[in-house]
Amino acid sequence: MVKILVSSCLLGCAVRYNGSAVEVHSADFNWLLETQDIVALCPEISVGLPIPRVPAEILGGDGVAVLSGSAQILGSDKSDLSDKFVLGAELALRLCKEQDIQYAVLTENSPSCGSQYIYDGNFSGIKKKGSGVVAAILMQSGIRVFSQYAASELRRLISIVR
Repeated sequence: MVKILVSSCLLGCAVRYNGSAVEVHSADFNWLLETQDIVALCPEISVGLPIPRVPAEILGGDGVAVLSGSAQILGSDKSDLSDKFVLGAELALRLCKEQDIQYAVLTENSPSCGSQYIYDGNFSGIKKKGSGVVAAILMQSGIRVFSQYAASELRRLISIVR
């Protein structure tokens, strides 16, 4: 059995900015939940952001750029949420190190958790390639990050490693 960090909203917890969860319809994702050791985390909630909260997007880059200080995470109300999101990412990394977690399944398109795509920073609904700040810090630290859409890849990897 492998420990896997999973975004709380993928587990049915209503913790997203609008108070919703994300439904995942995947036999491979369900297999992970039923057979592996799941550690749930919502980085935004871990740093005290409320539910609901203003939508947030990365302006000027992606999670890597936010971590380096060259991009910001702004709320739709123009509030700078960068420090909160970076702290949430640091807490996620600390949790992974403390619990020897080598894999994560994170919510695609999120400014925290997106592993392949995030929104473009203009609150236009347009997505661009890039990672969120949690996905970026975990990947920089050697943790393999998958979206909920790539659960089959993680399942295959776990099956091979055994």
